[in-house]
Amino acid sequence: MKLIVGLGNPGKNYENTRHNCGFKAIDYYVTNNNLKYKNKFNSEYCEQNIENEKIILVKPNTYMNNSGDAVVKFVKYFNIDISNILIIYDDVDFEVGTFKIKANGSSGGHNGINDIINKLKSKKISRVRIGISKNKNDLVDYVLEKFSHEDNKKIDSILPKISCIIEDFAKYDINKLMEKYNSKK
Repeated sequence: MKLIVGLGNPGKNYENTRHNCGFKAIDYYVTNNNLKYKNKFNSEYCEQNIENEKIILVKPNTYMNNSGDAVVKFVKYFNIDISNILIIYDDVDFEVGTFKIKANGSSGGHNGINDIINKLKSKKISRVRIGISKNKNDLVDYVLEKFSHEDNKKIDSILPKISCIIEDFAKYDINKLMEKYNSKK
């Protein structure tokens, strides 16, 4: 069983904001696979079977800074090993419309992944970081702003690849995913 969590903030005010890339990626997959959300542990979630592997897709409604609360509850309830978790979230260190898969490491200052690392007591959490670029002004305001039309199109253009990563995470380990999807420059 594998757990895939898209990070974001719940509510209409946060739709299409930079900080909600994880939600957007999960919604895209759910919509394109005709799945329906249910509610559990203050989260929206659904289940999918991919090549005999059960996948739990989650959007925590705990707000970004408390994302770990929901993740821990799903991990304990479904008895999911940390190596079978994939977190999808925004990252200011990459250009808009790009992404990178990472096997583990620090939070890089991202409060959502930081909360998950702290509450799972491990940095060995696989992740897909979706680029939202960096702003020279206040980072908090920046990540909570809506995408421009042009940037939204760039994010939308990578969602099919993120869906492929979700599908492949059911079949492969994180090293194979990085080898397949991380571009070599």
